[in-house]
Amino acid sequence: MSKKLKIGVVLVGLCALSLLLLSCGSSSSRPSGLLYVLTQGTSGSGNNVSSFSIDLNSGNLSLINSNATVCCGLPVSIVLDPTGATAFVLSQGGISAYPVNSDGSLGTQTNPWTVPAGDTAKAMTRDAAGNFLFVITQAPALYVFATTPGSTSLTLTGNDCPGTSTPCALPLTRIPSALSAITLSTPAEEVLYVTSTQDLATTHNDNTLSVYVVGSDGTLTEKIGSPGSPYTTRTIDPLSVLAVNTNPAGEATGGVFVYVGAAGNASGAIDVFQMCIVVNANCVQADVDDALLNAVGTPTSAGQKPVAMVVDPTNTFLYVVSEGTNQLFGFRIAPAAGTLTPLSTPNLPTGSQPVALAMHSTGKFLYTSNSAASNISGFTLSTTSGAMSTPITVTSPAGPSGMTAR
Repeated sequence: MSKKLKIGVVLVGLCALSLLLLSCGSSSSRPSGLLYVLTQGTSGSGNNVSSFSIDLNSGNLSLINSNATVCCGLPVSIVLDPTGATAFVLSQGGISAYPVNSDGSLGTQTNPWTVPAGDTAKAMTRDAAGNFLFVITQAPALYVFATTPGSTSLTLTGNDCPGTSTPCALPLTRIPSALSAITLSTPAEEVLYVTSTQDLATTHNDNTLSVYVVGSDGTLTEKIGSPGSPYTTRTIDPLSVLAVNTNPAGEATGGVFVYVGAAGNASGAIDVFQMCIVVNANCVQADVDDALLNAVGTPTSAGQKPVAMVVDPTNTFLYVVSEGTNQLFGFRIAPAAGTLTPLSTPNLPTGSQPVALAMHSTGKFLYTSNSAASNISGFTLSTTSGAMSTPITVTSPAGPSGMTAR
């Protein structure tokens, strides 16, 4: 064997040994981070899911593909299961489930559920363990689906239809607008929060926040208490809600807080509520049993139409995107009080008409989908101060809407 041939064989061998980390002459094909963006196209056509890889050094995005199609109307919300192996997409007409391929693209969709005729789905969230999906519709109704991490299976569960043992939607007396779930260790329970904009029963209590405890089988029990659910928000037209636990072990240095983004009369605001999780000066045992909420401070200004919120992995910083003013706001959360303090640079511009937020699990990168601009704004975040960088802009297919990242 010639000397040149021997050298070539050695190089090939070294390349093969490093294949799990590198490909010879190029980076690995497996993305280090993933962003999924729903796109609604133009004039109600072009409903797809776009997959992007995230460069975890810069936050830059590279399009993997936009080949995953969505059934049943305009797509509005997407969530990943805890394993990152399955994506669930909510459209106005139903839910599609997709396996996630090794390159980050989505596989063939399954369509396990469609919205009843005449109804429209509005929003979806899941619990932390990936056991349940919660969906609100215009009917108005609240659905609970049992899921299994790593699987595309989806089964309607929760409360039974009256007079039967068959699960069905929980009918609501208010038009829901947003929802958020949180799992607590003290007390040990799953809680679901639902905001509503219009009371169909009386029209006197239009802007509310409802509280439900989720049973192990997905049944929902509203914590009506005295006073209790539903709670009146202090600003009108609630558009978004997010429950945050600043101390999962208890309330010694933190608490459980619920943030409600509302449109308001002219400028939007964030309402803050604190949940009673231990007996103290503000909460008796009955309040803990009823998951009572107490209003905290005064609403915090956050631009017009704060439509989405996300918190960093340490539950220290809250980020809010406002559709009406094309802005991303950042706040530091006081761990014991839940009050919000604007960051040193309190807000940065996004593209036109941002409608959703997604944060990578490292807490270093944050993205907004800008519906009218058909692009994505990307921000680099400081994990110590929460500071937001000047955004990058990445073109997306037309009409981006819901998004999620891992």
